[in-house]
Amino acid sequence: MKKSMITYISYYLRSIRATYSVILIIIFISFTSCVNLKKANNFYNVPETEFKLNNEDLEPVIKKNDLLSISVTSLNPEATEVFNASNVPVAQSSTSNRTTSEASGYLVDQEGFIRFPILGKIKAAEKSKQELREEITQELVNRKLLLEPIVDIRYLNFRVSVLGEVKNPTVVTIPSEKVTLLEALGLAGDLTVYANRDNILLIREEDNIRKLVRLDLTSDEIFTSPYYNLKSNDIIYVEANKSKVASTSRANQWLPIILSSLSLAVIALDRFF
Repeated sequence: MKKSMITYISYYLRSIRATYSVILIIIFISFTSCVNLKKANNFYNVPETEFKLNNEDLEPVIKKNDLLSISVTSLNPEATEVFNASNVPVAQSSTSNRTTSEASGYLVDQEGFIRFPILGKIKAAEKSKQELREEITQELVNRKLLLEPIVDIRYLNFRVSVLGEVKNPTVVTIPSEKVTLLEALGLAGDLTVYANRDNILLIREEDNIRKLVRLDLTSDEIFTSPYYNLKSNDIIYVEANKSKVASTSRANQWLPIILSSLSLAVIALDRFF
């Protein structure tokens, strides 16, 4: 009687272990089968096509707190030296990770002016680089300070911020003053596998208005979007998808521990009997 009872218990435990193994296989298949290729890849199944480039309104206007590089050349190199001495010194700051330096240039103050050598205060805000360039050139000629001067203006603070589910969240400075959404994401190391590709958030400030725009990287409509080309001080935030959120939930943290404990209990009872 005792022997048959032990045999029954052993058979029962083996049945539990077999059932437990089946449950583990089902859970594994469920997790692996939930992968959605459309949400894991950019431009999923996008056909070959062509898009007209949207280059309108890419020339930004100068704003307050912009840092400008203004260089002047002419037939008299010695006479132009004074105009190439910017009024903002180079500053260096150290952190625990690295030392950063701030490039020198002409800072647009809160009233929208820059202070240019000899010419004095010049209104820069709300003008394009071309407009400011022509104004400075004309002033140099009218005052007979230089002969045939050439003025070049560049932004020193043209940058975009890329945050969230990217490999290297960062603030990227763009020397060329032109960058697309995809280029900015590439400079940040590209999206992680946990990125929500169909709901990228773009934050942009224009005319004292902060805009929040949602962009879909799984659709080819991104190439014709007016927000495909980024502007200075744009912020890109990449949200985490449901898989990332689920992987950090308490249920998923405790599930492996519970399953391991059950497995250990079944094996212990099986060895005991």
